[in-house]
Amino acid sequence: MPERRMIHIVDDEDAIRRSASFMLKTSGFDVQTWASGVLFLKEVRSVEPGCILLDVRMPEMDGLEVQQALSASGIAMPVIVLTGHGDISIAVRAMKAGAVDFIEKPFEKAKLLDAIEAGFAQLDDKAGRATRAHDASTAIAALTDRERDVLEGLAQGLPNKTIAYDLGISPRTVDVHRANLMTKLNVRTLSDALRLAFAAGLGGSDE
Repeated sequence: MPERRMIHIVDDEDAIRRSASFMLKTSGFDVQTWASGVLFLKEVRSVEPGCILLDVRMPEMDGLEVQQALSASGIAMPVIVLTGHGDISIAVRAMKAGAVDFIEKPFEKAKLLDAIEAGFAQLDDKAGRATRAHDASTAIAALTDRERDVLEGLAQGLPNKTIAYDLGISPRTVDVHRANLMTKLNVRTLSDALRLAFAAGLGGSDE
């Protein structure tokens, strides 16, 4: 394994590319930046493999389209999606399509580095998927039926109000179930809960 690992930043905002690049280089990574998904896809077969930070909202091709093109081309580099406020449903779709995590802008350095570490762990661990699926199913089996219903809604990218309406309960009750299921699953963030949900096969009904 190389001492320094490569990060590809794909974002149309110059300020994001510069700030994230500086942060990551000072954290010991090599970095290449790309101003669009189209440019990245054009060169991707000749670049050094690494972890991809992929912005959701870009001209020409958005992040989901770039992610789909990478998958269709058999490019297996881990993807971390960068989202603005209000893009959570898009980020959920990206995770369902195989993204490692999503990070909301402006992102915290620690959260970004945690996501990158998870991305490289995924790249290094090709054989662990069956084990993760089994572990996720075991954890989710401990949830109540209502907690599982709420997790299923989250895995479909639905907001709390929609989940509440679909289940005939109040948004406040959804909040309570959401907090309880995250405690039972021993996760701190929505993306962690979603990763378990997708590993266990939840969230497939909106395909």
